[in-house]
Amino acid sequence: MACIDNNLLRQPSPKTMRTAKTAEDLTDSHRAASKSTAPKRRKSSVAPMSAEIAITHPDRVVFPDDGITKQDVADYYAIVMKWFLPGVVNRPTSVIRCPEGMAKDCFFQKHMITGLKHVGVVNLKEESGTRATYIYPQDADSVLELVQFGALEFHPWGATVDRSELADRVIFDLDPGDNVPWPRVVAAARLLRKLLAQSGLESFVRTTGGKGLHVVVPLKPGCAWPQVKDFAQVFAFRLAQAHPEEFIATATKAQRSGKIYLDYLRNSRGATSVASYSLRARAGAPVAMPLRWSELGKLKSGHDFDIHTAPKRLARLRSDPWAGIDEVRQRISKKSG
Repeated sequence: MACIDNNLLRQPSPKTMRTAKTAEDLTDSHRAASKSTAPKRRKSSVAPMSAEIAITHPDRVVFPDDGITKQDVADYYAIVMKWFLPGVVNRPTSVIRCPEGMAKDCFFQKHMITGLKHVGVVNLKEESGTRATYIYPQDADSVLELVQFGALEFHPWGATVDRSELADRVIFDLDPGDNVPWPRVVAAARLLRKLLAQSGLESFVRTTGGKGLHVVVPLKPGCAWPQVKDFAQVFAFRLAQAHPEEFIATATKAQRSGKIYLDYLRNSRGATSVASYSLRARAGAPVAMPLRWSELGKLKSGHDFDIHTAPKRLARLRSDPWAGIDEVRQRISKKSG
């Protein structure tokens, strides 16, 4: 079953994923971290999800500018677990691990390592043609075990382990360059939503915990990765051509100042995007937060929510902002492309 017109011209683009990062790499260079007085360390206020998962070194400070400990991170994921888990369960997932805290080395981890007992594993073919064992969360214990191993961020595929060749998400990452005020990012997301709707596609929005926004298009049934990437690429380039003063669809950083980069490369097989409700390994411990479209105008930045305010928001919500996303039946077609 075709999901999109295959008679499209592709633009060569890098498809590899960095497997290691340093703490410096993970710092948002466009936002100065505001240092605050470290709060007193506290004992866990959340009951453990499982007697099988023990958080060792709970007082280790993992966000040094904020006094946030490893136990605080575990508590956060335990609190938001029912919201967080649907976005990562049974999806190949890369994590950003900072075993000694952000003051020391942090790196991507996507393959199985010694000591993990509760995560799922799946053997997947890589671009080189070889096969490798990837990890994926199966349940709450999987998530907390990865936190015990130093995971701060979670980045799932847009596909599940049992249908790894079919993408069930299209993700447009709106990444503002220097000198782009937040209202322009909001306007860009709304424009993208409008154009997708004109193509018959419903979309959802979330903050990234960084500078920008993700516009997410669910697909059901899923589509083959090359078709999804072709669609996202064509859509991004058409928008950049129609609004050249606002958008750019190429990754060259030298050309991105004053413009919003439409990153479509997250729609390649093996590429990942930050999970909803995931912490970010950045000063302040910001959170990637799903929103209702009606909430977008109330925000001041893509990092409005953090480890402290995100649970408070969820406690106030009467319903999931992304309710029904997994029931939306839509696919990419020639018309939507």
